[in-house]
Amino acid sequence: MTAHDEKKARIDLAAAFRLAARLGMHEAVANHFSMSVSPDGSRFLINPKWRHFSRIRASDLVLVDTNNADSLAACDLDPTAWAIHGQLHRLNPAAQVAMHLHPIYSTTISTLRDPTILPIDQNTARYFNRVAVDTQYGGMADSEAEGARVASLLKDRTRLMMGNHGVLIVAETVGEAFDDMYTIERACQILVNAYSTGRELSVLSDDVAERTARDWEKIRDFSIRHFEEMKLILEREEPDYAE
Repeated sequence: MTAHDEKKARIDLAAAFRLAARLGMHEAVANHFSMSVSPDGSRFLINPKWRHFSRIRASDLVLVDTNNADSLAACDLDPTAWAIHGQLHRLNPAAQVAMHLHPIYSTTISTLRDPTILPIDQNTARYFNRVAVDTQYGGMADSEAEGARVASLLKDRTRLMMGNHGVLIVAETVGEAFDDMYTIERACQILVNAYSTGRELSVLSDDVAERTARDWEKIRDFSIRHFEEMKLILEREEPDYAE
């Protein structure tokens, strides 16, 4: 990755933090987004320890080099950041961008005995048979072994519903990861609202849900454009994010 590419990565990742805060998806000064800047995942950008998402700038992001012990020691990362993101990028280099949050509605669904996102509309159908599930929450994910376990659960999927915990999204670009996180939270909000009525759900047939999910997969440019449009708002209202 060139210096120009790293600068763009920093700007995109900083934008994602600011937008997550605007949408109320942040968790105090916890949670992390990261982006690999090397093919093998050994070098990646991540948010500094306990910095509020709404204050993060591109220059604030920490560059972690797992091949450099001195650099690694100087990073002072939140242990949960290293446990999840360090292991994820190492074990799954294809996961170039990783976003882990505890959004209200996604986390609510994660607490159900069956945390499946039922396909009851177009947003929820995006996730039909496309979300890995972790049902073995055992406390703070602050060890390399726990990080490796979480990373292994994704397999060939890009979303992990972390039972009693939150949600993890991986993607090739920041834009796709952001849009996916935005939509999975919207989907879970719709599902929680539907459950709250106490009425029987009208669940889409497997055939319709599968076709809808495949249609979503055909419009990566939609996800990327959504993110770019949101960045334009930031450029007007919070231009310091790119500094």
